[in-house]
Amino acid sequence: MTAPVLEPQDPFDLPEWLGAGEVTWSPETGVRTGHLVRGLLSGGSGGTERLACDLLAVDEAWPAPVADEDARRRAHQAWRHGQVDVVRREDRMALAVPGTTFTADRVLDALERLARAVGAAPERYAALLRLGDERRSR
Repeated sequence: MTAPVLEPQDPFDLPEWLGAGEVTWSPETGVRTGHLVRGLLSGGSGGTERLACDLLAVDEAWPAPVADEDARRRAHQAWRHGQVDVVRREDRMALAVPGTTFTADRVLDALERLARAVGAAPERYAALLRLGDERRSR
């Protein structure tokens, strides 16, 4: 089975409001539910701007890989250098992060790295977290 295409995105091509004001990331599900947490960034003038922003843990490989080897390498390299790999996945922006799951700390790290990538002060970014059930092995 082929992993989904993760097309690299230049953070400078993202909407300007991400670097100019208060931004909040909200997940659609709990952050401990697996390798993909769909979410939404909001902010801009009057808080009316919206942008899909998912978190993708690129090392999940069962029952099928979620990223090809090149995408995994890019995500690990960016993370090692204090950055986050911004990609397009199925017509949505995603932050490709090393690992197989997410914790609150990993979510905050990813968003801090995104803030820096778009020239924003990390303290202007906030995250709403849903707990969810931790994924269990079967």
